[in-house]
Amino acid sequence: MNTLHPTDRTLASRLLNWFDDHGRKDLPWQTDTTPYRVWISEIMLQQTQVATVIPYYERFMGEFPTVEALSAAPEDDVLKLWSGLGYYARARNLHRGAKMVTGDLGGEFPDTVDGLCTLPGIGRSTAGAIISIAMGGRAPILDGNVKRVLARHHAVDGWPGKSGVAAELWGHAEAHTPNTRVADYTQAIMDLGATLCTRRRPQCLVCPLVDTCHAGRAGDPEQYPGKKPKRTTPTRSAFFALVVDHTGAVLLQKRPPSGIWGGLWSLPQSPDRGELENLAQRFGVVDPEVEQLPMIEHTFSHFRLAITPLRIRLSTAHTSVSEPTEYKWHQFTQSLPGGIPAPVAKLLAEQGHLPNTSQGDKA
Repeated sequence: MNTLHPTDRTLASRLLNWFDDHGRKDLPWQTDTTPYRVWISEIMLQQTQVATVIPYYERFMGEFPTVEALSAAPEDDVLKLWSGLGYYARARNLHRGAKMVTGDLGGEFPDTVDGLCTLPGIGRSTAGAIISIAMGGRAPILDGNVKRVLARHHAVDGWPGKSGVAAELWGHAEAHTPNTRVADYTQAIMDLGATLCTRRRPQCLVCPLVDTCHAGRAGDPEQYPGKKPKRTTPTRSAFFALVVDHTGAVLLQKRPPSGIWGGLWSLPQSPDRGELENLAQRFGVVDPEVEQLPMIEHTFSHFRLAITPLRIRLSTAHTSVSEPTEYKWHQFTQSLPGGIPAPVAKLLAEQGHLPNTSQGDKA
């Protein structure tokens, strides 16, 4: 471990001075900083850039302004507002967490890091942000931006995903977190990583920490933090059925509550083409018209999915489906029943079954 530079104890004061002049102070979640509002913003900001999060955050808070409103909402409504933001487990965890706060905790958020970590989807860094920003308590954070700042400042070798590297970075985070103005310091160190100490081409010459940054002085800041070991990304294949009846209605299927696209409304999916073609038999159509559409490739965090869409036309009106809670028919003029995966939304839009407003997505 690198020894601290004699002036490192002033890191917080230098960051705060920089923040007073250059920090971001007008983000939507920086007003009325309640634990609920900060919690929503911190979860949305996980692996997602601020510019992408802002409109989602504003729509989400407009629909669910309080933890009670989120707790009472149907999961479909929550996932619908999350559509396109990706990593849908975050939305499901927020919904579950809201129910825990209102049902088990009397509507009050825990006021300790350990207490907050009992809520689903909240780790030590997110808990620290809620404590410091919304409650004024002293708690270090270590999100992606902070890892980068501290890894460069102290020349911490290795990928932060390794426990030893993470422990070293947490030690630095703890050492630098001040006892006063903790909320501003927390925002300041995140802002520094987001605006100056960026992953590529960091602006070291105007950084307030340039005099004590080991990587900046050595001229190799992009070597830190260490990169995640490369591994081959596997590709999986699946057929998606775009089942359309004579009125233009499309058959949607609700995904299982956990796993990829958990709880979203998607198209019937199977690795077996024949299984999907047999869907038509449920509606009395023995030999449906089947058209294979161009393949779609969608990349998740840990694999690629090669999707072959099959457009299956039913010549008659659709009848009842054997699992009414699992399937729904969707008309272009109707509101979607809930969240929908981005590649499915794009396909429906291209085929004229949905307005073309889809966005990028992740698992």
